[in-house]
Amino acid sequence: MEEKAKYFAGLDIGGTTVKTILVDERGNEAGEMVEVRSNVKDGYEATFHQLENALGQLTSNVGIGRDQVKGIGMDVPAPSCEGVIWGKANLGEDWVGTNIRDRFSERVGAPVYMTNDGNAAALGEYAVRRKHIGALMLVAPGTGLGGGLVLPGGRAHEGQSGLALEVGHVSVPHREDDGELPICSCGLPACLEAWVSLVALRRRVGLELAKPENSQHPLNDGTPVEEKAFRLRDFAQDGDELAMSIFRQQGQILGYGIADLVRVFDPGLVVIGGGLSETEGFRDQYMDWILEGFRERAWPIYLNSPIDKEKSTTRFEWAIGGDASAAMGVAYSAREMFR
Repeated sequence: MEEKAKYFAGLDIGGTTVKTILVDERGNEAGEMVEVRSNVKDGYEATFHQLENALGQLTSNVGIGRDQVKGIGMDVPAPSCEGVIWGKANLGEDWVGTNIRDRFSERVGAPVYMTNDGNAAALGEYAVRRKHIGALMLVAPGTGLGGGLVLPGGRAHEGQSGLALEVGHVSVPHREDDGELPICSCGLPACLEAWVSLVALRRRVGLELAKPENSQHPLNDGTPVEEKAFRLRDFAQDGDELAMSIFRQQGQILGYGIADLVRVFDPGLVVIGGGLSETEGFRDQYMDWILEGFRERAWPIYLNSPIDKEKSTTRFEWAIGGDASAAMGVAYSAREMFR
């Protein structure tokens, strides 16, 4: 009797939705991504119900049985270790301290790999680069500043307790105009995330628009600062001087911070994710600013090989995985672990 084909699912659990994909034994995506509401605030059982709905849609769309899903990868928007959630983040109370991995595995009758969303996104960028065999470090500005490190061979470096690669919380020696150190959302001063994140953009926009010389700027229109921060990229793409100066500062500080991360991990390839990775035109300028900051802080050996001056020792690329990157990353890991 011919053995049925094996498939592996990737479940990317976010604060609002769950993005899910299915891959075959070769790592090729089977069918299309399925997205459902996550319901994480209602507790993990409510989310499990949604995950099962998504799995049902995935298998139905491809025309296979659930028994052909031989492994599942899932990521959560919170720190975790060996399947246990360490902190609440945007989740419901009952997630904390629960072995989510094992409980879901028992429920669906398949082995489960679980990691955090930063690691999953890094794994996804590794998975879509089929010819890349070295390490890869992802740094992704968003509401905060996340990231992950994938080692040669495709395993995420998660650390002893699943707490590695909190890239947004390395310290950078940059101060506000009044000499003060900005306070990060984690409560500590001078974190990289306090300069490079949507939250940081809101602060910078507010500070800049309060200056007399910017009183007539179009963004000074009475809209909430959150909306101003979202509109800032459009102004930058149109060449607006104020918007460009804010993003220039952010990009240069990001590159400066990455230089220290590269000095520790020497990944060879740094991938920049986040919303700017999906824009055209302006992102090239932003990457130039990142490289300026990186060159300011990095030792020459992290720029070019001392043996071959034409060979870059650290390359920078934009993320290419898109919305399904994290789901692809954990599906890729499940395939490697359980096939």
